[in-house]
Amino acid sequence: MIYGIGTDICDVRRIRASLERHGDRFAEKVLSEGELATWRARTQRWPARGVSYLATRFSAKEAFSKAVGLGMRMPMTWRNCEIAKLPSGKPEIVLHGALKEWFDAQGLVAHITVTDETDYAASFCVIEYKQEPRTPVRPAREPQD
Repeated sequence: MIYGIGTDICDVRRIRASLERHGDRFAEKVLSEGELATWRARTQRWPARGVSYLATRFSAKEAFSKAVGLGMRMPMTWRNCEIAKLPSGKPEIVLHGALKEWFDAQGLVAHITVTDETDYAASFCVIEYKQEPRTPVRPAREPQD
């Protein structure tokens, strides 16, 4: 059963302007340690790609915060919500600290998707209640004579 949904669109130019105004401090506020390492590597090789990476993470965290209904207030923090990716490339949400504890206590699971173009990054998040796999019920056997 769905707990909540959230979506966000982010202007990449706004993220670029924030980086120019605040430098690395802006990225350090928004990104987890793992994301920060990826951002630095991408920025070093191709600065525009680093800005896009930061914009997608910003957008995904906004979408997640809307889906869980917390907005940007405790236990939701930028750095406790990490947008990682599986080896297949599929994005996934990895939570840390008090946010992970709260989320797990609610019995929730998150799904996230991100996309970006030159000027915009967008994300969509669905939060569901975890459901235990159902044990198949076998029909009762008829007694044999």
